[in-house]
Amino acid sequence: MAGKKKAEGERERVIAQNRKARHDYRILQTWEAGIQLLGTEVKSCREGQVSLKESYGRVIKGEVFLVDMHISPYAHGRFGAHEELRMRKLLLHASEIRRIRIEVENKSHTLVPLALYWKKHLVKCRLALVTGKRKHDKRSEISRRESDRELRRIIKERIRH
Repeated sequence: MAGKKKAEGERERVIAQNRKARHDYRILQTWEAGIQLLGTEVKSCREGQVSLKESYGRVIKGEVFLVDMHISPYAHGRFGAHEELRMRKLLLHASEIRRIRIEVENKSHTLVPLALYWKKHLVKCRLALVTGKRKHDKRSEISRRESDRELRRIIKERIRH
């Protein structure tokens, strides 16, 4: 249902975020994707032992994979520990995968994970189609943010007086 509101206990709990991606890239479009994990990987996610820093997405043979996402081995596991940097399959609809493939191949955009989070009892990945920012873009964004902050401070002071 399109108009259905989230229930009280149905909030998203963030496992890991890629904060540098918002600084380095211009986000064009985002998707929510399921992620195929092993049991020990899920347990490591519960402990927050995940890093998205150098990870990116690739389309291989009509499937989307997350490359270089680091999930530390589960500390209490006895055997069958997972590889820390293995490629993990992302679960998306076929139409979304086609659109992503076209954008990445033809327009030279990049696929980057923004966050990994729990939704109910499942681990989800917020995936973004991005383009790189130039140095002057980053500088102008920082100066714009600082001027907005200064303006809000001035308005707040005038309201008080």
